[in-house]
Amino acid sequence: MSTPTVARPRTSERAGAAPAAIPFADCWITEPARAAAQRVLASGWVTTGVECTAFEAELAAYVGAPHGVAVSSCTAAIELALRSYGLPAGTAVLTSTMTFCGAVHAIEHAGLRPVLVDVDPDTGMPTTDTVARAAATCEGRPGAMVLVHWAGDVLDRAALAAAAGLPEDRVVEDAAHALGSAHRGVPVGSGAAVCFSFYATKNLPIGEGGMVTTDDPDRAAWLRRARLHGMSQDAWRRYLPGGSWRYDVAEAGLKANLSDLQAAIGREQLAFLPAWQEARAALAERYDAGVADLPGVRLPHRPEPADGRHAWHLYAVQVDGGVSRDEVARTLAERGVGTSVHFIPVHRLTHYSPLTPPGGLPGADLMFERLLSLPLYPRLSLDRVDDVVSALADVLEGAHR
Repeated sequence: MSTPTVARPRTSERAGAAPAAIPFADCWITEPARAAAQRVLASGWVTTGVECTAFEAELAAYVGAPHGVAVSSCTAAIELALRSYGLPAGTAVLTSTMTFCGAVHAIEHAGLRPVLVDVDPDTGMPTTDTVARAAATCEGRPGAMVLVHWAGDVLDRAALAAAAGLPEDRVVEDAAHALGSAHRGVPVGSGAAVCFSFYATKNLPIGEGGMVTTDDPDRAAWLRRARLHGMSQDAWRRYLPGGSWRYDVAEAGLKANLSDLQAAIGREQLAFLPAWQEARAALAERYDAGVADLPGVRLPHRPEPADGRHAWHLYAVQVDGGVSRDEVARTLAERGVGTSVHFIPVHRLTHYSPLTPPGGLPGADLMFERLLSLPLYPRLSLDRVDDVVSALADVLEGAHR
């Protein structure tokens, strides 16, 4: 891909005092969201209630889904979505090894068996070939797949479901990074079970929380019961004037509901999300211009315009040759620039190392050694991006002299 070359002064060449440190992440709770939290605190009702119901409807509408069910985290969302299929215990579930450990914990906690899928080292996401290869290792066939839209990039759900030998409605989408992304004009969120995160660093930050969006009314109803112990009636409805204290539990559920306090914050934050997404895209474009010609660094993958829209949750470069990723991260930290790595592949974690298939997962291993996520959040200024690029250039160009 071609990007304009922009000459920028090195951080050390800027006039005046050294710039302040640039943290990797920033959680901005807006003034309207703070006011909403105060309103709920004063209302006498702070757990799941009318704010949650409104937030579910508004977030679902934003992503073009008929139904939304708010839960305590994206991890809980994935577990509940998998439980909604009623699969036999021990059924194989495919998922990328390039993901957060919590997503694989969710498969285990649902009583199912994770089967790890390798990734394309250029994109960080599975391909039809890696999915088909992993599906072929399962005894029988996989019962479901957790599809990870990594960093804000998007996958083709239909193609990967076909590669796994699964119907599309057996695909749970891990969209923790993908709020604001789209595939061929369709926002991520309009599927059988799409799981979002509102963790402090995500594109819609609340602090904690998650949601499942779905096109299936029966699944939505089941999820609403299952997030509250499997109870047939939640506390808000039981405690309304004229409400009945009676309820039933037909099957075991989880304690995984979202509070009205969190939902009220989320509703106000959602009003800012379109502008925040524009800011993320502008920051990514600025990074592209500065990073494109640096030696030994690769730009993040992104879909072709006709194929999709990147949500720019992460700006994850790959450091390739001359200097190690760890050395780059250490030197940037010394200059006050925070970075991170997304992720340690799951099969390299002690608990999950037995899931490594014969022949390994070489695409993920190769990518992991090179990955480095740079600061990216709406309150980051373009000048601060220039400072990050300048510091990165100093490190990389020094290594290539």
